[in-house]
Amino acid sequence: MKRESLQYNVIFRSEPEGGFTAMVPSLPGCVSFGKDLVEAKKMILDAIKAYVSSLKKHNEQIISDKENFVSVVSLSPDVSYA
Repeated sequence: MKRESLQYNVIFRSEPEGGFTAMVPSLPGCVSFGKDLVEAKKMILDAIKAYVSSLKKHNEQIISDKENFVSVVSLSPDVSYA
């Protein structure tokens, strides 16, 4: 059995109530949560494996971020809001 080398960009967002939400933008709906970054990473890896497994089962295209450059930047625009 051939093993593919897949890679995915993941966004980890801290939550106000604690913990982290992890999201994979290139896999719509692939979201998980962990009480800390270590658990969030483990949980999103499990979610990615399940997602890819489902794609294989349904003979759908499996995409990867292996060749995609991603830069995440936090910006603070100088605007007022009510």
